[in-house]
Amino acid sequence: MKNLVVLSGAGMSAESGISTFRDANGLWEGHDIYEVASWDGWMKNPNLVLEFYNKRRAQLKTVEPNEAHLILAALEKDYNVQIITQNVDDLHERAGSTHVLHLHGELRKVRSTIDDQLIYTHTDDLHLGDLCEKGSQLRPHIVWFGEAVPMIQRAIELVSTADILITIGTSLQVYPAAGLIHYTPAHTIQFYIDNNPASVQVPQMTVIPKTATEGMKELNYILSHL
Repeated sequence: MKNLVVLSGAGMSAESGISTFRDANGLWEGHDIYEVASWDGWMKNPNLVLEFYNKRRAQLKTVEPNEAHLILAALEKDYNVQIITQNVDDLHERAGSTHVLHLHGELRKVRSTIDDQLIYTHTDDLHLGDLCEKGSQLRPHIVWFGEAVPMIQRAIELVSTADILITIGTSLQVYPAAGLIHYTPAHTIQFYIDNNPASVQVPQMTVIPKTATEGMKELNYILSHL
C-alpha cells in the first residue's frame, strides 16, 4: 500500500465555516494576530487570549467536516494516509481520518504553562484560575508566533516516506510547515490544491487551482487512474 501524505492548511477548513488564519488586512477575527497568538500577547492580556480561543472552541462545535475532509478520510481504503495539518480544529478526525498530526496544536486541548508535557482534553471555556495538576495556569494548546513547532521533526519523517504528497488549502507562507514539501524523496508525486496557489518550484508537482472540495474531487479521479 502506497504512502499518501497530506499537508493541510486553513483553506481546508474554510468551506466548513472556520475563518482562515488571517484576512487581507492582517487581522484574525478583528484582532491583531500577535495580541492573541504570541507569548507577549498572553503576558499582556491573558483574558483577551482566553476569550479569543473560547470563542474559537465554541464555534468549532457548530461546524462539520466538509466534503474534502470526507474524501481524504475515504482514501484510507486504498492508501496508508498520514495527515499533517496546520489547522487546530478536529475536522479531519471527525471526518474519519485516523492518522492526524497537528503541527500548530489543537483547539480542544489545553496545557500547563510550566510543563508543556501536561496536556489535557478541554472542550469548554478556559478561564484564569484553571490550573494544571502542578498548580500552574492552563493555556491554549496552540503553537504561538515565536514558539517552537514540536511536531515538525515527526512531520519531516512522514513526508520523507511519501509516495504521494497532497498539499491542500495553504499559502505555503508559514514556516517551518511550508518547507515540508522539499523533504520528499525523488520519486514522490506531488499535488497542490489551493484557490490562490503560491508559486513554487517543485519537480513532479501538479497544481490544481481550486477550492479544497472541488480540488479533492478532481484529485480523487486522478488517483483512481494512477
